[in-house]
Amino acid sequence: MTKFLLYLSQPYSIPICRPLQVEIERRGLVVHWFCDEPATKAHLDQTARVLHTVAEVKHYQPDVVLVATNVVPHFFSGIKVQIFHGFSVGKRSNAKGHFNIRGFFDLYCTQGPSTTIPFKALQAKHRHFEVVETGWSKVDPLFPLPRSLPSTPRKVVMISSTFTTRLSLAKNPTAVAEIARLARLGEWEFIAVLHPKMEREIVEQFLAMEGEYFHFYDTTELIPLFTRADVMLSDTTSAITEFVLQHKPVVTLNNNQPQPYMINITDAHAIEGAIREALTRPPKVMEALEGFIAQTHPYADGRSSQRVVEACLDFLRHHTIKRKPLNLIRKYKIWKRLRALG
Repeated sequence: MTKFLLYLSQPYSIPICRPLQVEIERRGLVVHWFCDEPATKAHLDQTARVLHTVAEVKHYQPDVVLVATNVVPHFFSGIKVQIFHGFSVGKRSNAKGHFNIRGFFDLYCTQGPSTTIPFKALQAKHRHFEVVETGWSKVDPLFPLPRSLPSTPRKVVMISSTFTTRLSLAKNPTAVAEIARLARLGEWEFIAVLHPKMEREIVEQFLAMEGEYFHFYDTTELIPLFTRADVMLSDTTSAITEFVLQHKPVVTLNNNQPQPYMINITDAHAIEGAIREALTRPPKVMEALEGFIAQTHPYADGRSSQRVVEACLDFLRHHTIKRKPLNLIRKYKIWKRLRALG
């Protein structure tokens, strides 16, 4: 019987792995979890069978390690499969970001053509891994999309913000003051979520804004919030991509790489006008959004987890890759970091 291991670091990877757990168990196969950041384990629910030490993982001997982070211990058994902890949003260069080949993975499960095509080119160059386009497991619960939003007294604006200081809407005092002003007016309802690693003083600012028309959620479970919102207000974060898969518009403030499907502004005082524009669903913006979805994540069937598991099982049967590079420095660093986990 094929044994799977879900490998993660941060709590925001839990919603990526949970649909995979469901799919693996649906097939009658075995799956366990391992967190290389011990504090993350506190966020797992009771359905997760957790391995607490390196020794326990070695004893378990997984056949497949599904990885929702950038690196994985080479000394764990099984094929190493990159399932990604977010969409590529251009916060870093290709050499350091989404397309960085670190030499740990046997299989990359890509999200759509915009990631598959570059990874296929890298596969042809390096030849020590394979690439299969599957879609992304995290967004499975988003589908199928409802035919229409439920009727509500006022439109709902979802706020999300990256942790990266130079890009963060939440760390822009003018933007925060403008959001607070709009929330007091009561024309729209605001729901807000911040990056799990956001500084406590920023979180406290958002908690202080709580009121009838502003609600802050300390959660990594974003899909229930996505489904409630009519429009997103954000900056440069992969949550934007997750949100717009619903064919809903997004307003961005100082986005690092603004795209035609975004209503991007560079002045926080323009937030109100941009939200009003987004709520009209401008035809050119929505047309660009359709094209973006087709390239980024064309799967709306909620079966990406199924495709990931099938790709892993197929790889186990048929893989023909070259040996991976020695990668000694990176291997040493991850060994050193995991020594404390026994």
